[in-house]
Amino acid sequence: MGKKKKFIVNAVIAIVVYAVMMVLLNQGLLNRQMKSLITPICTNVMLAVSLCLIVGFLGELTLGHAGFMSLGAYAGALVTMNLDAPPYISLTLAVIVGGCVAALAGLLIGVPVLRLKGDYLAIVTLGFGEIIRSVVNSMKITGGARGLSGIEKMTNYNHFTVVYILTLIVIIVVSNLVNSRHGRAVCAIRDNYIAAEACGIPVSKFKIMAFVISAFLAGMAGVVYAHNIGILKPANFDYNTSIEILVMVVLGGMGSIRGSIIAAVILTALPELLRDAADYRMLIYSIVLIAMMLFRNSKFNAALIEKKNEKTIAKFQKEGE
Repeated sequence: MGKKKKFIVNAVIAIVVYAVMMVLLNQGLLNRQMKSLITPICTNVMLAVSLCLIVGFLGELTLGHAGFMSLGAYAGALVTMNLDAPPYISLTLAVIVGGCVAALAGLLIGVPVLRLKGDYLAIVTLGFGEIIRSVVNSMKITGGARGLSGIEKMTNYNHFTVVYILTLIVIIVVSNLVNSRHGRAVCAIRDNYIAAEACGIPVSKFKIMAFVISAFLAGMAGVVYAHNIGILKPANFDYNTSIEILVMVVLGGMGSIRGSIIAAVILTALPELLRDAADYRMLIYSIVLIAMMLFRNSKFNAALIEKKNEKTIAKFQKEGE
């Protein structure tokens, strides 16, 4: 499929999804439970797509994504709570500030930590996320263990258009980055670190770039999350949250933006949809997880991924000539 045709198809899908959701909301066809899922689904899509940049395309395992999300959430909430401005202006500033605070943390942790690889990187980023949670838990400005309350709900289902636009921005940024020369360099590092370095790719530069962009987008998701629930507690950003986001990326397919989106939607909606089956909810949820994992790791998908990876460095070398 050509780039122009692919762009048109994706644009049509985005417009159709928005139109369908607006009809459902305006006509009152969704119950309260389904309405409450809209923003969490969009938030998890943003988190999964942003983490996919590091785990899927850069090939590094990180377990501290909830830390970046929490920094964005608290920074954005403090902006809107202390800024006397119209809602959309204050929310826009909150998204920018929340993203920048998370990106700064990503830079500070990325420079020393990305020298590590594999399990060591995962352990260090996991510790980083817990450090952030402990710091937030001890600060008065964030409300400590009691939490930060009184946040205006500017991203609930009544403001679906704003949430949807922010979600599309995250998807477009990651998609365009991956399909750019910089993105191919990132994928080349994932495929073969030594070969990429031998080709003249500044590995450390691109690693930090991917880490900072991913952190910024996670901070944006944190702002959306904060202004949906209205209260923030450090316990909401523990390592379990990071693992849940990672599960979405893995189940969606490593290096698949579309897969991350689908997995985020399913894994966010499924627990709520199974709430009536209280006795069997976790059993059904676990079976679905296993089924999704088996499907994503079929020989067909593995062959496609391998074929795609073989072309990555070749494309980068051809563009450099």
